Amino acid sequence: MARTLNPSRRSLLAGAGLSALALTLAACGADRPSSAVGNAEASPGGRLGILTSSTDINWDPAKSQSMPMTSLAFVHRRLTTWSLSKGNEVKVVADLATDTGTASEDGLTWTYTLKDGIFFEDGTAITSAHIKYGVERSFAPALAGGLSYHKTLLAGAEGYTGPFDGAHLDSIETPDDKTIVFHLRQTYGDWPWIVAQPAFSPVPEDKDDVATYARKPVASGPYRVEEYATGVSATLVRNEHWSADTDDVRLALPDTIVFELGQDESTSVQRIIASAGDDAHAFSADRVAAAQLAQISGNAEASARLATPAEGGPLQYLAINTERVTDVEVRRAISQAVDKTAVVSALGGPLGAAVATTYIAPGIPGRVEYDLYPTDVEAATATLAGKEVGELILLAANDTATQAVAQAVQQSLTEAGLTVTIDPQESEVVTERTTQGDGSTYDLVIASWNADFPSANANIQPLFASSEIGAGGYNISRYSDPEVDAAIDEAIATLDADEAGAKWAAIDQRIAAQAPVVPLANRRNSFLAGSGVTDFFVESYPAYPNYLVVGVSA
Repeated sequence: MARTLNPSRRSLLAGAGLSALALTLAACGADRPSSAVGNAEASPGGRLGILTSSTDINWDPAKSQSMPMTSLAFVHRRLTTWSLSKGNEVKVVADLATDTGTASEDGLTWTYTLKDGIFFEDGTAITSAHIKYGVERSFAPALAGGLSYHKTLLAGAEGYTGPFDGAHLDSIETPDDKTIVFHLRQTYGDWPWIVAQPAFSPVPEDKDDVATYARKPVASGPYRVEEYATGVSATLVRNEHWSADTDDVRLALPDTIVFELGQDESTSVQRIIASAGDDAHAFSADRVAAAQLAQISGNAEASARLATPAEGGPLQYLAINTERVTDVEVRRAISQAVDKTAVVSALGGPLGAAVATTYIAPGIPGRVEYDLYPTDVEAATATLAGKEVGELILLAANDTATQAVAQAVQQSLTEAGLTVTIDPQESEVVTERTTQGDGSTYDLVIASWNADFPSANANIQPLFASSEIGAGGYNISRYSDPEVDAAIDEAIATLDADEAGAKWAAIDQRIAAQAPVVPLANRRNSFLAGSGVTDFFVESYPAYPNYLVVGVSA
């Protein structure tokens, strides 16, 4: 397919844009993780604290990669959003719109109608023009950094640089205040997920100041930014013009939400473990590190407040450079040889990760479980015995966590008769070599992936479409199969979600038969809440707490 979809990649472990190749983990030995904590009964009101190591919160939706159920969603609504509840797969649902969109027969046009009774914080009614302006301003170079799917999908958007010089996109129509119509340049069945991204938040043109909007946004959600102290704190208070009657996903229980910025992650967790004073009504936005998970596991009271997804989430994988390891039998033998339980141990045991067998991660709708390559060192050794493979260079980021995984993989492959040399590099170097280079510097690479939105499309297309080889793409196994490319195009263009899911599941297994990637583990991300925090949980996807339903006990 043409190189139309090279979206911003995001590690949801931090709720912001990070390199997909950067391995971060929360790991510790434990018996059974729990996805939800908080036995106290929530009541409207009170103060919720959120401790974060981030020194800044960018409230400008054009520049944000914030998920629809974390910080930005307190302040900004979008056309659609995610519905996330305990024990259930995430769903796309209406937010400012009355539904998730009506597609034309050819899938190139999507129409949305806005709800009645939706207002900005100053009481101004939100119109389709506010949505259009919000999308258009995201094209401005001065507002770069946000998720960019729509920039390649909207018709006629090539070369567009925003509305500030009076130019507008003909592919976004607003025939009246309640209706907005998008014209796409290709059929894209996941468009309802795209309009849940930050750029589809309304922005009033007469209140827009590019220099200050990141600090002084105009709220459409249940909270407005009352105070922002750079590097210190952000305080949200109720937006009196928001109505719960128009919003099915935001409970808006606390009266006040205070983000404490620039906090040391270890210190934050210690504060939440102690759960004293305001910290009893707070949670840490940062994952709990391995050493502290061990401490929490030995503390029954604190352990009960630890939220961890049962199945695991983001995919940790071994990419095999198919341009250098060309023999599919060798790639299959590598897949068989890797001891994935050793990888899980390297990630800290059951609380840190679970063995992965599929490319589509847990929590993604349509995922079908299979295990094409159970560990079988004897079979792998027998296959490799007749092969001349040579030394394999295993590229891996030089942080402690990634190196632990690389060493586990190296040991497994050595036992099967292969010679593997680890090449430790800074994560930026790994990213440059794998996404920008010609693939000549590595045979294997340790990588991780978390999709930008909950569709198998966001798992499969970026990692395996031939259009994503080099030039910033994340097909780091350099896998290319014209028939798979065609199948990916077909699945992308399928409007029915169930039908598309079945196609993606079939593509998953079809690619796995050629073994360009060894799925190693689905990482578990653990987060800790104070004793007075309610409805605090983490599902496999998006592997991050749903801020919008959290409350505090009286």
